[in-house]
Amino acid sequence: MKIVNIVPGFGGTFYCGNCLRDSAYVNSLRELGHDAITLPMYLPLTISGERTNEDVPVFYGAVNIYLKQQFPIFRHMPGWMENMFDSKPFLSFAAKKSGSTRAHGLEQLTESMLLGQQGHQNRELDRLVDFLKNHVKPDIVHFSNALLLGMAWQIKEEMKVPVVYSLQDEDVWVDAMEPSWHEKIWQLMAEKSRDVDAFVAVSSYFAGIMQEKMNIPAGKMNVVHIGVKPEDYVFTLPAGSPQAIGYLSRVCEENGFEILVDAFILLKTDPRFNSLRMKVTGGMTADDQPFLNLQRRKLEHNNVLQDVDFQQDFTTQALEAFFKSLTVLSVPVLKGEAFGLYQIEALASGVPLVQPELGAFPEIISSTQGGVVYHPNTAQSLASMLSDLLPDKARLERMSLDGRKSVEDSFDCRKLTMKMVEVYKKII
Repeated sequence: MKIVNIVPGFGGTFYCGNCLRDSAYVNSLRELGHDAITLPMYLPLTISGERTNEDVPVFYGAVNIYLKQQFPIFRHMPGWMENMFDSKPFLSFAAKKSGSTRAHGLEQLTESMLLGQQGHQNRELDRLVDFLKNHVKPDIVHFSNALLLGMAWQIKEEMKVPVVYSLQDEDVWVDAMEPSWHEKIWQLMAEKSRDVDAFVAVSSYFAGIMQEKMNIPAGKMNVVHIGVKPEDYVFTLPAGSPQAIGYLSRVCEENGFEILVDAFILLKTDPRFNSLRMKVTGGMTADDQPFLNLQRRKLEHNNVLQDVDFQQDFTTQALEAFFKSLTVLSVPVLKGEAFGLYQIEALASGVPLVQPELGAFPEIISSTQGGVVYHPNTAQSLASMLSDLLPDKARLERMSLDGRKSVEDSFDCRKLTMKMVEVYKKII
């Protein structure tokens, strides 16, 4: 089976669980004997700091589509100018700028993308379809994000192949828009979802959310969790001397980094945790720098900044040492999220989870027995849970062993890829 996976790139400035998911998925398809290819959109696709797919063009280059949306004169720019704006050095530079991943202010662009051939980016859509028809000729096209629904109709119409969309955290993007846009965008997504053959949510929790928001029929909805290759992760029991709380995600307000900082400050007032450390990695965008500066000042003011390690490198090799140094991992995302691949990476490495009782976090922790949830999602509640858990070595080790076993049994990406292939077979 020939499968094209179309994914938004992000330029490699921060840890992107969706991008890691997509990369591992395509590799798993190839291992199963399928002809699979990844096509990046918006920005170059970089996995854990490592550039991939250098020979594949970037479609819907972020600079091009922004200029065409904001300034009508650019909708008729010559080809040489489009090629310049779509060059990977130009796009890599753009990825580092403020606003490259910000939904606020991009409401009209999001609407235009969802309109497909009726939007201002119709030339990019024609280019993508032409590439698929004449260079790839797939049996199925799989988009990693439902914000790209505007492309489904034309691909199906011109290529006569099924179209599948993954669902993961689209609500985060829409909810960050101006409130007056929420209903309009959800209605447009519901309308465009009729052109799709199947949807695949990354958790049962998120399947329910999106079925309601987009009016997706039950027969079109499937749930396939995200997985990893267990053998790619070195298992060790939780670090004991010194103990350390880890954070792996983009360092930003919405991912709850401030809650973890405040919880750490509270814990450090307890003499039992004099040697406790916090280790942080995952990168950021330019928008996040003022927020991080504020957190650093807070840590310094409370005389604990020296106990916090900020790790810039989040490549695969660097994460191995990062996980080995942790006792637990906590990413207290303010509103929860659809999955959170970092959870499975931590469990595969033997690191228990401490997550808020939000989103899909309870679903993942319940199925793995590799951690605990707390409520409400406040620094006080997180600190209370950590103060009970960190001294309990036997409980930590039990969760560590259970978590690793669950990854091997239920979150091996090859087993999950076979479930996805069954979805394909059902609709072809």
